Amino acid sequence: MTASLGFIGCGHMGGAMALRLVEAGYPLVVCDPDAARLSPLIAKGAVAAATPREVADHAEIVFACLPAQEISREVACGERGVVHGKAIRIFIECSTIGPETVGTIAKNLAAANIDTLDMPVSGGPSWAREGRLTCILSGSPEARAKVAPVLDKLAGRTIAVGDKPGLAQVAKIVNNALSLTAMMITSEAMVAGVKAGVEADALIEVINAGTGRNSATVDKFPKAVLPRTFAYGGPVAMGIKDMELYCELGHAAQAATPIGERVAQLWRVITDDIGKDSDLTEMVRHFETIAGVEVRGRKPQGS
Repeated sequence: MTASLGFIGCGHMGGAMALRLVEAGYPLVVCDPDAARLSPLIAKGAVAAATPREVADHAEIVFACLPAQEISREVACGERGVVHGKAIRIFIECSTIGPETVGTIAKNLAAANIDTLDMPVSGGPSWAREGRLTCILSGSPEARAKVAPVLDKLAGRTIAVGDKPGLAQVAKIVNNALSLTAMMITSEAMVAGVKAGVEADALIEVINAGTGRNSATVDKFPKAVLPRTFAYGGPVAMGIKDMELYCELGHAAQAATPIGERVAQLWRVITDDIGKDSDLTEMVRHFETIAGVEVRGRKPQGS
């Protein structure tokens, strides 16, 4: 089994990113504890590995997209981690896990002569499948140059924010805090507007033509809320981690984050209300239940 690329963690985002790479023609070794997630990748020609170390034994460049800090540390530095791989030269951490964790991973891998690139991404699974992601990148210029051709296939845009792993985490965490706050206030405001008598389609059109335009009104609501599909592609519970990372970042930097802390508190309340595995866009249901209305579009799905 040989491959130039590996991918560890093939859930909502990781699976979409891995699919993009294998469909672009790259030989790919993949690893995930849930075999069902690997099936569509294997059907396209990817090869399954049992452990992260096995991936790193056969791939020079290894991506990881994982849900939690402790999992990322174990995948990178654990007994069966990529640090022990025979072929790996560059490890690309796509998870949103904070600068401290990425710094620890980079230090451990550097001792094994493995470069770490910190590369969280912005955009949902649909953007990943279409190659429209924004990759936020930090790490050595040499490693960045080596992976540039691969990233050109994966992302619509790659923005380098520095030479130190961890800086991309800072940029991603700030971005996520803004995106999640936009989703929450858009849900609240759309319900208020519909309750007051404006149809949802018209309200979205006004917002997107005006200064209230944001990622929720442009993308999430038209795709998943107005047609009532609620299939944007990410669980609402992930927002808890992201907002906690933002508050931790503010504390570490000695920057005030009172708005973020309030959003984090309310995010936990809403997650408990609608269920942690509910799609992110189902957040609107929390506000709809209180108001007794639905934010439902009249246009056919995809209009």
